[in-house]
Amino acid sequence: MAKKFHRPTRMCVACRQKTAQQNLLRLQCSDGELAPFTGVGRSFYLCHDCLSDEKKLVRAVMRQCRGGDKDKHMNTLKEIITDDRKS
Repeated sequence: MAKKFHRPTRMCVACRQKTAQQNLLRLQCSDGELAPFTGVGRSFYLCHDCLSDEKKLVRAVMRQCRGGDKDKHMNTLKEIITDDRKS
């Protein structure tokens, strides 16, 4: 019988769906700045389905970053998504 390998599951903060960690985008918000996860500090996950729904995305990011400039966060997120798709 083949071994079953453990796949970590995480939850999207926008839709609350649990899925494999590799299917999610990991971000962090430190000092009010949105950035890709650097390996240090708290982070949160967004699924690829929620990345296309701007209304859910805005609410989730603003909740995780505890306010701040909505337009700045959304522009930063769009840059992160574009960079993530290129690599």
